[in-house]
Amino acid sequence: MRRVSVFGATGSIGVNTLDLIGRAPQAYRVVALTGGRNIALLAHQARSLRAEVAVTAHEDCLAELRAALQGSGVEAAAGAKALIEAAHRPADWVMSAIVGAAGLAPGFAALRHGSTLALANKESLVAAGALLLAEAKAHGARILPVDSEHSAVFQALAGERIEEVERVIITASGGAFRDWPLERLQAATVAEASTHPNWAMGQRITIDSASMFNKALELIETREYFGIAPEKIDTVVHPESLVHALVGFRDGALMAHLGAPDMRHAIGYALHWPERADLPVARLDLAQIGQLSFRAPDPERFPALRLAREVMAIGGTAGAAFNAAKEVALDGFIAGRIGFMDMARLVESVLSDMSSRQGLGNAARSLDNVMATDAEARALGRERISTGRI
Repeated sequence: MRRVSVFGATGSIGVNTLDLIGRAPQAYRVVALTGGRNIALLAHQARSLRAEVAVTAHEDCLAELRAALQGSGVEAAAGAKALIEAAHRPADWVMSAIVGAAGLAPGFAALRHGSTLALANKESLVAAGALLLAEAKAHGARILPVDSEHSAVFQALAGERIEEVERVIITASGGAFRDWPLERLQAATVAEASTHPNWAMGQRITIDSASMFNKALELIETREYFGIAPEKIDTVVHPESLVHALVGFRDGALMAHLGAPDMRHAIGYALHWPERADLPVARLDLAQIGQLSFRAPDPERFPALRLAREVMAIGGTAGAAFNAAKEVALDGFIAGRIGFMDMARLVESVLSDMSSRQGLGNAARSLDNVMATDAEARALGRERISTGRI
């Protein structure tokens, strides 16, 4: 029986992970489940799967969680310290699906116990990829990608040598606004940006898809996880979301990974790796699909992609600054304090300022430096939103 923990259990990745685990309860012992303010769902998950501990990230929700778990035998805890303590509980397999930089510390803690870390938290690799991979190596742990694009690349590389790779192409749906006139984008509302044409995801990742900031993060992730040079990484808009990534080799061959837009593909692959297992996902009918379409992303519509390449060129702790500024910009948009296109302008402004003042590219990659850069970028981004200097 495998011991498993799921960090971010109440989000879309966590829910899909527990759907798979719940189909074979005899095969798993659930150690820790964590979530945010959806206490009813977290408690239901913990009771159903008989978790050892359920943790909410918000200390003010602890009383509600304790009440919901009363009599279940499931321990209740809350706060950042409790998240780390839960990550230190021995587990064979840990899903890291907390959104944002908040997922960084629990991921590091899990790796220190030699766990297999199924990584859905993009920000960990963007902000501290080299550190995270080094931590895994030091403790004999393994990191498996759960982003559908990086899982696809990982699978396409099975049995191949990375030296033979000529290019990697990750696909993007284009999000809610891929066909909107450019002049409409600044006035786009949060509700409009929160509707995805193909995927069922949480609000933040759905808006990131509309702005293509999710794809910008994935470009950096690809470089960090696979060690592929930035000039060999590209993205194309693929509205059908059926091809998740392609890997091109030096002989001209191009291997594509196809599947229905269902995150249980990538989650199930990581859960059962190195084996494959039956998964409750749709099978593609290519004749019915008929055709697949691809187009280059519009740089004016999606400036986040250009910013990602600038981050990779800067190096150092630029990824941490980029991610932190992006999270602050997203907060500002959701709160109605800035417009949709202002998000990229804010991130670019913060990056430019910090790069010139702090020397991001020369900063040593240590966890302390990453966290300091993260804090500085957040403070600068919030100050610019509050003063209107975007």
